[in-house]
Amino acid sequence: MQKRKKSRGRRFSLAGGQLTMAGMKYLACLVLLMGMGANAAEIPAAELARIGRKVWDNECAGTISGLTSWNVGEDFASLGIGHFIWYPAGKRGPFEESFPLLVDYLEAHGQRVPGWLHGPCPWNTRTDFLVALQSERMDRLRALLANTTTLQAGFLAKRMHEALPKMLAAAPPQDAGRVRQNFERLAATGPGTFALIDYVNFKGEGTLPTERYHGEGWGLLQVLAAMPENGNALREFSHAARAMLERRVRNAPPERHEERWLPGWDSRVDRYAE
Repeated sequence: MQKRKKSRGRRFSLAGGQLTMAGMKYLACLVLLMGMGANAAEIPAAELARIGRKVWDNECAGTISGLTSWNVGEDFASLGIGHFIWYPAGKRGPFEESFPLLVDYLEAHGQRVPGWLHGPCPWNTRTDFLVALQSERMDRLRALLANTTTLQAGFLAKRMHEALPKMLAAAPPQDAGRVRQNFERLAATGPGTFALIDYVNFKGEGTLPTERYHGEGWGLLQVLAAMPENGNALREFSHAARAMLERRVRNAPPERHEERWLPGWDSRVDRYAE
């Protein structure tokens, strides 16, 4: 598995005693994140359990078997309540790998995990994965994932809160204010917080150039930028999410046949407004 680089911190160059524009932009994002405060991510355990159950229902139909999946046409396993991506050795795709980060999060919060989860996905192909579905190793993996749903929801909430500075750094200047305002409008309510958590896990932050077709993304950044800054935040978020997903399908390579997923995607984001 490709090693994750350790963070070395962001360096800022000085010109005449002043920060460069890139440095100023990054500092602004840090100030915003600190302004949100650590308490912004402190969601009560009971609420995390509820969020975890809803995400599990959305991704896996609430089933134990759905916790270990490998979709047709994909080069990776999709695991846990959020269908976190795990690539086999030597495989990489356009989508961000999240399962190794989840494993680190579980261990950091006191959960014992098998050592083999720290390497690449041990099943090289979907066929290998399906053959192993009833194996003892797979049974233990499903048990671990079924017993840590609240922790997995905590991991999702952490990702949601870390998404804002990343999106502001990546957003076109004319969109940054709208993205921030719409994020804060949604985060101010329980249903809005769930919509943010669910969508950023579902389709990512929208900051990676690889997660775009014809230069157009479908992540949280693009949804927030497409929303108006007034009106019912949940309804507008739902409408914008549907529009971005439909644009993704129109732009997708024909051989991926992403139109087969669109009814389920639309149904999922429609529920944000309920």
